[in-house]
Amino acid sequence: MSMIYKIENLKKDPAALMLNETLFHNANGYIGIRSNYEEGYEPGINSIRGSYINGFYDFAEMKQAEKLYGLIEEKQTMVNVADTQGIQLYLGDEKFSMFHGEVLESRRILNMEAGYTERYIHWRSPEGREAEITIRRLTSFVRPSLFLIDYSVKALNFEGPLTFVSTHRGDVENYSDPNDPRLAAETFQHIIPEKAELDGTVSYVTSGTSKSALLVCTAVDHAVSKGKILTVLEGHGASCRIDSAIGKGETLTLHKYSIFCDSIRNADCRQTAAAELKNVRAVDVETLYREQRDYLADYWEQALLEIDGDDELECAVQYNLYQLIQSVGKDKHSNIAAKGLSGEGYEGHFFWDTEMYIQPFFTLTNPDITRTLISYRYATLHEARKNARLLGHGQGALYPWRTIMGRECSGYFPSGSAQYHINGDIAWSVVLYYLASGDLDFIAQKGGEIIFECARLWMDAGNYYQGKFHINDVTGPDEYTCLVNNNYYTNVSAQFNLSWAVKFYELLGKAGVLKTLAIKTGLSADEVAEFSRAAQNMYLPYDEKLGINPQDDSFLAKKRWDLEHTPRDKFPLLLHYHPLYLYRHQVCKQADTVLAHFIFEDAQSYETIKKSFLYYEQVTTHDSSLSSCIFSIVASKLGFHDKAYQYFGDSAKLDLFNTHGNTKDGIHTANMGGAYMAIVYGFGGLRLKETGLYFAPHLPKPWKAYRFKVHYQGSQILVEVKNSGLVFTLISGSEKTIHVYGKVCQLRDTLEAPLGC
Repeated sequence: MSMIYKIENLKKDPAALMLNETLFHNANGYIGIRSNYEEGYEPGINSIRGSYINGFYDFAEMKQAEKLYGLIEEKQTMVNVADTQGIQLYLGDEKFSMFHGEVLESRRILNMEAGYTERYIHWRSPEGREAEITIRRLTSFVRPSLFLIDYSVKALNFEGPLTFVSTHRGDVENYSDPNDPRLAAETFQHIIPEKAELDGTVSYVTSGTSKSALLVCTAVDHAVSKGKILTVLEGHGASCRIDSAIGKGETLTLHKYSIFCDSIRNADCRQTAAAELKNVRAVDVETLYREQRDYLADYWEQALLEIDGDDELECAVQYNLYQLIQSVGKDKHSNIAAKGLSGEGYEGHFFWDTEMYIQPFFTLTNPDITRTLISYRYATLHEARKNARLLGHGQGALYPWRTIMGRECSGYFPSGSAQYHINGDIAWSVVLYYLASGDLDFIAQKGGEIIFECARLWMDAGNYYQGKFHINDVTGPDEYTCLVNNNYYTNVSAQFNLSWAVKFYELLGKAGVLKTLAIKTGLSADEVAEFSRAAQNMYLPYDEKLGINPQDDSFLAKKRWDLEHTPRDKFPLLLHYHPLYLYRHQVCKQADTVLAHFIFEDAQSYETIKKSFLYYEQVTTHDSSLSSCIFSIVASKLGFHDKAYQYFGDSAKLDLFNTHGNTKDGIHTANMGGAYMAIVYGFGGLRLKETGLYFAPHLPKPWKAYRFKVHYQGSQILVEVKNSGLVFTLISGSEKTIHVYGKVCQLRDTLEAPLGC
């Protein structure tokens, strides 16, 4: 299995440059640095040059056409905090540039085993000097504040002076594009340099946000194998000049250390930055790389997923899993942005993507990270309560559709704030964590309060009509159909939330740990009984004639969109048709009812799920990157194996092959998690249920085999699927009961079973 992604002969066109800025970015869940050329580009070439901190934000005005009550007029946005990437190289008086002289050989490498990126260039200057330049970059998983650049130069046919000029800039701006709704519409000075300092060769830049009153400090220091270092303050930052000399055949190396610290996590970010830098400089560079390799060795051991028979696809899958560990926040102040830490698409906001598409991966491979992600939702529960009151609800909590620090950032409420299903999504993720871990203590401490407060919201948002519990004027996952009554996905997720509120009440009571939580939340047995009544009487739309679950009460009454004859240049539809025009048609941006049939499959019969899948397949554009993976999973369940594989390929290769044409703005983290689910939940048939752990694997025709590991209630299980049969191996932990094709089996050591039985 190759853990290296490489491209040869680097292109100079702007589109390729911006794409590679994303594909080769460095991140560790706390900081993310886009992979810009250290020396910069030619004037006029566009670039998204950015460095980001997970959960660090500024406030920005959100203009509303009409000032109606409760509409959001201020949002949070991820901030480009500093530029510490800059390094200019001079061979004599000739400045290195990919755009001048002659590039004889070049490549970029992402080493996913060692945790670094590398750019190699064999360059001939206009005057004939030849050098091999190797630039390696690392954001440390062990020391999250550290961004390291190792810059090596080997003189091939010359000797003489060599100079580095390394910059540390605090005067940076965010990227904007007024023509793309996924990006900020206008440039604004979100970060304001307040103080630049020198302490010997170390430069410090402390900056503040324009409105959110947060601080960030970046510290930069250098070490060189040979030469003189001189650092001076320059503008809102510093410039470091390293003068040296190089002999023919000699290699000279510069180490550039950048430290990022923020005031959300640190009382004094300047003091913390100094301490972090001191700790880093106390060890050699080889130790930093060893730490990185050891961290990732453990990660890949836990997250093992291998495919035999399709090297290109496996490369895409490994790339996706690597980006997930780069993207995921690992403290209660952060989560997973829609683009991770790779770019400014969607302004760094956290969506339901985390709970429904990414968290299942960590729940099965690294439950500690899932616990931290849920802790972020718990830490922002007070803001969710405020959001519920803003929208008129007298009780409960309503999590925001998009956010960073807990407040709503959705300006267009019909396809944003109206997506109440986010409460059901978060509730489902808490339940899934419990089923995978059996960690009832965490439910008592944090998870239960989330579940109960979300349940209370449904009781206030819904009402009884003709004996059934209805939830009106909400938007489901499909953003081409907004503000509808009884969206199937929303109602069935609410039913699940309410049912598990009852179950957790009973489980916590039996364990003797309910009293404190009940007193804190004011929860009573009578209220829980109302949860149970609403769940039992939840209205779930069903059409007798078609034998399907309508997406909502009005969906089937609308004119069906003619997707077959819609010009390809009109996709995605949201960029070419007015929202109201879309809302009046039977057309889906992404999986909605089909997603419900995956997540809540026990709510409907197999035949209903099959008919629904076939129906919605004809009206879904998959304009959202979150769609294909879900269709793949449900196709697997229904035995449509060729379709499942086709949908999976579309999903797995989206970023690495830029199939949607917008990876320049950042990776699609949710789709990456979805591609994992398409293998494990789809091809592997895995389900976590109250009754246990289930598998129903099949082997895609192009593959020879695949294997993956999962954690389940303290044990680790290896699953191998090949033509000769299935092998389940208990790697660690106690004996487990599992279900294979519906048959109850005991896994004590190794269990073998025929494929497809």
